[in-house]
Amino acid sequence: MDLRRWWYFAVLAEEMNFTRAAQRLFISQPSLSQQIRVLEREFDTALLDRDGPRFRLTEAGRVAAEEARRLLEKVDRAQAKVRAAGRGETGRLRVAHTRSAPGPRASALVAAFRRCHPEVAIEAETGWTSRNVEQLESGEIDVAFVRPPIDSALLEEVIVDEEEILIALPAAHPLAEFERLERRQLAGEPVVFWSRDNGPGWYDQIREQVWPGHQPTVVWEEPDDEQLLHSVAAAAGIAAVPEHRARGLNVAGVALLRLADPVPRTHLALAYRRGEHNPLVANFVALARREPAVPPGQ
Repeated sequence: MDLRRWWYFAVLAEEMNFTRAAQRLFISQPSLSQQIRVLEREFDTALLDRDGPRFRLTEAGRVAAEEARRLLEKVDRAQAKVRAAGRGETGRLRVAHTRSAPGPRASALVAAFRRCHPEVAIEAETGWTSRNVEQLESGEIDVAFVRPPIDSALLEEVIVDEEEILIALPAAHPLAEFERLERRQLAGEPVVFWSRDNGPGWYDQIREQVWPGHQPTVVWEEPDDEQLLHSVAAAAGIAAVPEHRARGLNVAGVALLRLADPVPRTHLALAYRRGEHNPLVANFVALARREPAVPPGQ
């Protein structure tokens, strides 16, 4: 059944006058009359009582007018939903966080997106950079927070935050008495690190900034920063950690010190698929580019 005829009949039922209804519909009166008769044949029942100087709605016509109104309201809602989805205002966005950066910037971006797009359902999960990159490449997630640099021809990234890398030491360590550490003071110290497989580019970036020119003496590996700091507290070694995460965890028995210039820094990036056409992703990336970054140390 042609939806247009439902619309014609709904307007006619409101106006109860063929001339006015035809004017509203921008069609001729004979065309409107013909379409209403076609609709009656499709229903196999009369919708109008044409006896007398003015037509009236039959009982079937009153039901048809009410159903036409409801049907057209549903169509309007459906059109609005489709258009909103096309603008990236509804739907589902799958976001992956990285365990090393649960801090203010990532959370603030997601919260800002929720405020701007309250009809969008956000599905969030937490992984590590390498895993997030793999899931993003395979299409399992839509956007991901990662620690750059990443090595992927399929992805693009936008830097959204920067923070300082601190040195975590056991609280009783002799170096904990210093205000700032020189890199030469770290030479030979046992180091606790997480696996390079979690984020090769980030691992190498930290190593090159903190232990330039040589490999650190890694004596133990932990899966994430929390376990790493607990190992430091147990005097297994020292560690290089991002400031937001380290201060947020606040592990007892750990002293956090800054390094002398050049101050080592790390970034947080939002990664997404190159050439992505999903408007939700476009809106999230645009927000990440537009929102001011949280100042380092905040």
